[in-house]
Amino acid sequence: MKEKRQHPKEKTKLHPKSKHRERYDFKALIATLPSLSNFVKKNDFGDESINFFDPEAVKTLNTALLMHFYAISFWEIPKNYLCPPIPGRADYIHHIAQLLGESNYGKIPEGKNITCLDIGVGANCIYPIIGAHEYGWSFIGADIDEVAINNAQKIIEQNTSLKDKIELRLQKSPKDFFYGVLSKDEQVDLTICNPPFHTSEKEANSNTQRKVNNLKGKSNTPAIKNFGGQNAELWCDGGENRFVRNMVRESKKFANNCFWFSTLVSKQSNLKSIQNALENEGAVDIKTLAMGQGNKTSRIVAWTFLTPDQQKAWRDAKWKK
Repeated sequence: MKEKRQHPKEKTKLHPKSKHRERYDFKALIATLPSLSNFVKKNDFGDESINFFDPEAVKTLNTALLMHFYAISFWEIPKNYLCPPIPGRADYIHHIAQLLGESNYGKIPEGKNITCLDIGVGANCIYPIIGAHEYGWSFIGADIDEVAINNAQKIIEQNTSLKDKIELRLQKSPKDFFYGVLSKDEQVDLTICNPPFHTSEKEANSNTQRKVNNLKGKSNTPAIKNFGGQNAELWCDGGENRFVRNMVRESKKFANNCFWFSTLVSKQSNLKSIQNALENEGAVDIKTLAMGQGNKTSRIVAWTFLTPDQQKAWRDAKWKK
């Protein structure tokens, strides 16, 4: 066994409101979901952990986290669908809530009157689960994948805490983001999105192989996508950059339908072209919010087309109720 590592008490890169700043308390998680014990073992450093290369172990850990922290009694996803890391998803929700609060004199608007549109909700329904629990928001979850929509609906129906808080809508046009989802006069306070990262399946598989080799310290270790993911979840033509720029262009057509549009941007190199696209479309305000989980850094890009007067009118009409 290797010498035991000293771990910081808190993961300080995570948002201060995150429930995941401390190391996983496997004893408490196993008490919540006993089947997790089948996957928890001492690692080479003598710490309790799971094998993060085992998709079933990762899914079971996610289930335990959702049950323990977010009052979920049932959570299941189809085989090979994306099983996202919970702490990172919670971070997005907390950062975008903070941005909403900064637009509201420092007070985060909470309750079902606040509506968030999740573009690409996925079979896992993670963002609505966390946002509904942490802030009481209502969610519209949109996706182009009917299997994903049906599974997310099953999660909602099996959890009383989610009923009447999340509405799912099938996006029938893969090239659209807001058309076919939002009606002409419908208003949402936020949009969130986790874009496909890669430009092709080949690139996605190559990146997975590289990560496995780096983590295991040897080449040609068989790569398994431990967090799963279907093609539309992981790659698209033009990758993250084109996906987000297309979203930006379409968002201009819905300028008065949303207070803050937002998306994750994983690659730092994509920021400049995305910001240029926002400036070209006349965004009134553009924010880049830094996020960090472990050694990984990411960011949220948020934008609004509302003028200060329009923002005040929105606040007065919707957030002061």
